Amino acid sequence: MRLVILDRDGVINRDSPDYIKSPQEWIPLPGSLEAIARLSRAGWRVAVATNQSGLARGLFDAATLEAIHERMYRAVEAAGGRIDCIHHCPHGPEDGCDCRKPRPGLLHRIARDLGVALEGVPVVGDSARDLEAARAAGCRPILVRTGNGERTLARGALPAQTRVFPDLAAVVEHLLAEEAGRGD
Repeated sequence: MRLVILDRDGVINRDSPDYIKSPQEWIPLPGSLEAIARLSRAGWRVAVATNQSGLARGLFDAATLEAIHERMYRAVEAAGGRIDCIHHCPHGPEDGCDCRKPRPGLLHRIARDLGVALEGVPVVGDSARDLEAARAAGCRPILVRTGNGERTLARGALPAQTRVFPDLAAVVEHLLAEEAGRGD
């Protein structure tokens, strides 16, 4: 099975320092829905792993997060794509959980949910914590320059072998070309 794991805010949709607190605030980045659709049409499975500390901070509740994700599911489907699963961490930074990125717990949950091994699975994020979680789980870290990506790149100290792309569409173009080059 070909799988890609995406961070949500800053990769699929616009990020906000004030958090995405309602379905109306969830606004897809240009080209992201079409990129997910391209992966789906090519037979890839798409999972989302997202820290959502706004839950722990009381900025929104679980029903609101579900409504935000429902909007994302519908938007991706309208573009011809599919998201196979979404796993989120509801905890705050000080809660010490295993699921908050940079820890790899969310990625391990996705692997269990989909019945796959994570070795070499591309994980696309816009922050160092996304890339660190990818590396800790044996995945391939990929940084996009959207969202917080430019700041992350400027800070440096990226995990070894991190690839950098302008946006999700460029990542998908690369993954599909890489796949075609192997004859898969």
